[in-house]
Amino acid sequence: MTDRIVSLAPSATATLDAMGAADRLVGVTAHCDVDVDAPVVGGWLNPDYDRLAESDPDLVCTSDALQSDVRAELRDRGYEVCHVEPARLADVLESFETLGAAVGRPDAGEALAADCRERLAAVEARTPNEPDSAPVVYCEEWSDPPMAAGNWVPDAVAAAGGRCPFVDAGDRSREVDREAVERADPDHVVLHLCGRGDRVSPESFRDRRWDVDAAVHVLDDSLLNQPSPRLVEGIEALADLLHPPGA
Repeated sequence: MTDRIVSLAPSATATLDAMGAADRLVGVTAHCDVDVDAPVVGGWLNPDYDRLAESDPDLVCTSDALQSDVRAELRDRGYEVCHVEPARLADVLESFETLGAAVGRPDAGEALAADCRERLAAVEARTPNEPDSAPVVYCEEWSDPPMAAGNWVPDAVAAAGGRCPFVDAGDRSREVDREAVERADPDHVVLHLCGRGDRVSPESFRDRRWDVDAAVHVLDDSLLNQPSPRLVEGIEALADLLHPPGA
C-alpha cells in the first residue's frame, strides 16, 4: 500500500482524486487545482526538493516529457517515481490504470478507465459518424504565438465528432500561421489557452481580423490540455458545441 503520495503533475492529482485516492496526497504543486488538504511543494517544473523531502513520500507522480529532468532528479535522490507520458487519447486512459497500479489501487484505476471509455462510447453514439463531413475545428492552446493543439487533442476532437487537421494526433502542439488556419476554413474555433482556465474572451480571436468565419468558443484549458478524467469531460463539452442536443 502506498500511503504517502506527492503529485508533481496536475493531471495525476486530478486522476488520483477521481479514483478516490486524494486522501493519500501529502504534497502537490502550485498548479494543482483539486481541493485537497496537502501542502504545496513548488511548481510543476521547479519543485522545492527540500519541501518535498519534508513530505516523506512513498511515491512521487510526474507526467509529460517536460518533466523528464524532474523525474531523473527525483530518482537520483532515491524516490520511487510513477511517470507517464501519454500522447494519444488511448494513452491517457491507459495512464489511469498505470497510476492506479502504482498507488496500490489497480481496481480503482481500471474502473476509472472503464467508466471513461463508457462515457466516450456514449458520446460516439450521439454524434454523426461521417468523418468526411465532420465540422473542422481549430483548437488553440496558446495565442502568442498562435499554437494549434496536438497530443491527444486531435483525438478528442474526433471523439466529439469533428476534424482537427492542423496537427497529427500524437504530435506536440506547434505554431500555426494565419494562412494555414484560413485555408482550413474551420467551422469552430476553440480557445483553451494553457494556464488561463476559462479566462479568455472570444473577442481575442476575432480581434485578429483573420478571414475565418467560425463560431468561437472558450473552454477551460484543463478540459483539453490535462490528460486526466477532465479530458473526457472536455470531449463531452466539445460534442455539445459541435453537435448541439436537439439540433
